[in-house]
Amino acid sequence: MQQTVAAQRRYFESGATRPLTFRLEMLTRLELGLARWEEELLAALKADLNKDPYEGYMCELALTLGEVRMARKHLRAWARPARRSTPLAHFPSKSTVYREPYGVALIMAPWNYPLFLTLAPLVSAIAAGCCAVVKPSAYAPASSRALAGLLGRLYPPEYITVIEGGRGENAALLEQRFDYIFFTGSPAVGRAVMAAAAEHLTPVTLELGGKSPVIVAADADVELAAARIVWGKCVNASQTCVAPDHVWVPEGMREKLVEAMGRQIRRFYGPDPLAGEDLPRIVNRKHFDRLCRLLESGRTAHGGQTDRERLRIAPTVLVDVTEEDAVMGEEIFGPILPVLTYSDLDALVGRLQGKPRPLALYLFTRSRAVERQVLGRLCFGGGCVNDTVVHLATPRMPFGGVGNSGMGRCHGKAGFDTFTHEKSILKKGRLDLPVRYPPYGAKRISTLKKLM
Repeated sequence: MQQTVAAQRRYFESGATRPLTFRLEMLTRLELGLARWEEELLAALKADLNKDPYEGYMCELALTLGEVRMARKHLRAWARPARRSTPLAHFPSKSTVYREPYGVALIMAPWNYPLFLTLAPLVSAIAAGCCAVVKPSAYAPASSRALAGLLGRLYPPEYITVIEGGRGENAALLEQRFDYIFFTGSPAVGRAVMAAAAEHLTPVTLELGGKSPVIVAADADVELAAARIVWGKCVNASQTCVAPDHVWVPEGMREKLVEAMGRQIRRFYGPDPLAGEDLPRIVNRKHFDRLCRLLESGRTAHGGQTDRERLRIAPTVLVDVTEEDAVMGEEIFGPILPVLTYSDLDALVGRLQGKPRPLALYLFTRSRAVERQVLGRLCFGGGCVNDTVVHLATPRMPFGGVGNSGMGRCHGKAGFDTFTHEKSILKKGRLDLPVRYPPYGAKRISTLKKLM
């Protein structure tokens, strides 16, 4: 680990990664590599998570390519020095902000979207001019091997290198001094990463998670809400950091919404979801067993079937759930959707204000007033009105958490800024005004006030 980081630091300090022509060439190389080894990458997703190639391309490769193309198109503008106005007190001078790469970055990726959540921050690091050590998750071994193969073919190890392995490798990497750490995973591990980073005062971005709620207002289009909630919940078997975690619906609308969600589950996955091939699997036995215990909360309205051998759980809707039940005590991260009821939206918003800030929130309403009420009072990473999850899929908006759900931003320009240090330079002219120099006794404060 130490030798790897040292080699990358020497390469970075040589200045090789700074020219825009180099960065653009490296981004182009990644785009061509994704196309050339597309089948291998999609096969790895199938092996790890039973992702259908269509879903794998839609939710991982297409989003990564969007990040690459966005960075290539706008990199020159993003990296250009920016002039700033200068106060009269500094006359004569000019102020400029220069954008420079942080240096050697560590990117620690999760297993749930093993390609996109590894490569998206890497695109930003490349665009910013950094070197990077990439650590994929050991829970997605086929994807980890595929990433190591892809990036090993495309880049020399002193520029981009992949370190495979588990907790031991994670701990060893965190002992090294990096210039930036980008971590995606759980809040518990995020705290450990932040503590390790503090030893070297290394800046971090933490992309975490939380219990992302859906609020269905009384005026919502129930059929549309049901389709989009079920889709957002079931993508990748709900092993998605921004998946709808639970639903709040007015008391009188619960049965209508639950019936509509049942219809959408059957529409997407057939009468027996476990018999089809479109349903991804749970990543491992440990998470499967945890989810099966959560199925004991409340009452099952739809689904509930499990396949222990194939690690699959049918999309499940739970009702009669209370906030004290186990399923409401942790981020679910699986295809189990509790539906809870409320009688007063204002009171619900007040209760949600007291909970940890989630990574996402979804609101279904036709009312601008309800939209202002919910979005104006609740703090969360990001979200959608009348949809779920898709705010994650645009490189034109920053993505990230707040509080317990993370810190820092990624995607597009926000990702470039994450791996970039803004260096402020004030260039002074030769004219030297005596007003700032001592002795001060004979100088008038009134003149100083006008200047400053």
